[in-house]
Amino acid sequence: MIELKQTSKTYEVNGKKVEAVKDVSLTIEKGEVFGVIGYSGAGKSTLIRCVNLLEKPTSGEVFINGVSLTTLSKQDLQKTRRKIGMIFQGYNLLKTATVYENIAIPLKLEGIDKETIQKRAEKYLEIVGLSDKVNHYPSQLSGGQKQRVAIARALAHEPEILLSDEATSALDPETTEAILELLLKINRELGLTIFLITHELNVVQRICDRVAVMENGRVVEEGKVVDIFTHPQHPTTKRFIGSESAFNLPEALKTEYRKTGKLVSLYFKGSEKSNEPALAMVSRKFDVLPSILAGGIEQLKNETLGKLLVHLRGDKEAYEEAIGYLESEGVIVEEWK
Repeated sequence: MIELKQTSKTYEVNGKKVEAVKDVSLTIEKGEVFGVIGYSGAGKSTLIRCVNLLEKPTSGEVFINGVSLTTLSKQDLQKTRRKIGMIFQGYNLLKTATVYENIAIPLKLEGIDKETIQKRAEKYLEIVGLSDKVNHYPSQLSGGQKQRVAIARALAHEPEILLSDEATSALDPETTEAILELLLKINRELGLTIFLITHELNVVQRICDRVAVMENGRVVEEGKVVDIFTHPQHPTTKRFIGSESAFNLPEALKTEYRKTGKLVSLYFKGSEKSNEPALAMVSRKFDVLPSILAGGIEQLKNETLGKLLVHLRGDKEAYEEAIGYLESEGVIVEEWK
């Protein structure tokens, strides 16, 4: 549905060229939630604005449903943009307009009749849970409620694609979780394709099917969320997801445990095979004594991911046999270096 081909964006700043996006190629399938994560200055915001040509790429192409946006006339581009909704970190609501008017005014400017506007406003305010706030002004709403109005406004155009530009960055954790649940609901019930950018790992973890990691304008890693979480390859990805930092084990303890065995991170996907007591069987089958030091469960979009930090006490041969067994049982094993 969305395809970026060797897309680049260069700015001229004080007589110098700044490459915000460099040769990015991505494909986002219809109905999926695709996330782009990176630190500040990575080029995420510029990239998402290239999708609907709010920023026109310096080079490369952007395709929506197989149509190159860069070749469209101004009029045709405007029609295509109506199928691409967008929500922002700052909400962008009209302060002097009611919740209803914030949704109705853009539709009126689009030439939609009054009856259709009312039906859409009521429908999407109900979806976002704000039917009782229809006559409220933005100043009377919380941050989460303002973002819900912004989402309803974007949905009222009945787009096929929803772009999210750091939409939860200004919200507290509880409100962020509520907005993420709402985006999941929209994705599942309305079938919208969602393309989002964020610097928050939990956003990607909770709602994305696939993710790309950006650094210095380039995509340095891309894949399914579960694969990126369990096997990060690039140093930037490892800084976001690295298992060692997640468990936060003091260096003195690392050194002590390594004297008598190996430290490993074990990942159990929410599948039938990984629900078997694989770790418990290790001590029975092999001359290895496992000790669980830390653990937790992460909820991804469509499955759970269990994580354990384990000390495996035993000689090298027994350790390698135990690791081989765990991997054969569907457990993902990452040895601490």
